[in-house]
Amino acid sequence: MVSRFIYRFSRGSLKHCRSIVRCQPGHLPFLSNNCSSIPSTDRVWGYQETNCLGSHAIHGISYQVHNERSSIIEEQVDPFSLVAEELSILANRLRAMVVAEVPKLASAAEYFFKMGVEGKRFRPTVILLMATALNMPITKSASDGVIDTLSDELRKRQQCIAEITEMIYVASLLHDDVLDDAETRRGIGALNVVMGNKIAVLAGDFLLSRACVALASLENTEVVSLLATAVEHLVTGETMQMSTTREQRCSIEYYLQKTYYKTASLISNSCKAIALLAGQTAEVSLLAYDYGRNLVCDHLCSLI
Repeated sequence: MVSRFIYRFSRGSLKHCRSIVRCQPGHLPFLSNNCSSIPSTDRVWGYQETNCLGSHAIHGISYQVHNERSSIIEEQVDPFSLVAEELSILANRLRAMVVAEVPKLASAAEYFFKMGVEGKRFRPTVILLMATALNMPITKSASDGVIDTLSDELRKRQQCIAEITEMIYVASLLHDDVLDDAETRRGIGALNVVMGNKIAVLAGDFLLSRACVALASLENTEVVSLLATAVEHLVTGETMQMSTTREQRCSIEYYLQKTYYKTASLISNSCKAIALLAGQTAEVSLLAYDYGRNLVCDHLCSLI
């Protein structure tokens, strides 16, 4: 059942990305007269889009009724449960990675990695599921032991991307809370309130440095460039939010661009990094990037 879910995840969701990027930014495909029809394989998600027939066409989404019992069971699978064991390992490794020599800095760095306040871990979940979807099955041979070792090594490198992404994300939260004078985060007092702005900023910097060390250990310049770009985008997005003019606050395009920098860039570039580590083609790597981007942008468009 899980293998069929992952197969549909990779085939259906990535093809959905291809249809989305054909449309104008900020518009959902079924609201645009210029977009192409979503491929029939997207029915696994329970939706079907009618063809665009000009200004008089009627656009709608109809829910597909799945008659097969196995399809119904697949739809009820909790995606978090598919990688729950890995997430637990990842959480322990993160706590070990943020240990510092100075006790006060160590306490600040691990503040949002302690059990009970780790958050939803949405980004690591998506990244690990993307890894499962894109890792190519390896043909068995006489040297099964070597092949299994290589497969395990790939998964560990992809888990490292999930850890790096989570550290970058938490670092951005610490910095954002200082800029926004936040009082709470994840149901507890914000670190800047508990330990002060200076320690909160230094803790964020410390997490970024740890992420850089882990990133360098992968020895892949393209992956390093992708994650470094995501960090740059986080800074750009926060600056855009701080300096928004009245006219820009009324612009959907500006809002989506700012949100891409602050939210979507990190997960989209991480998904692309997963594809690169898996040895996928440039086309598949781009589709993985598009999936991560539209995972955020689709949700925002649905709220507008």
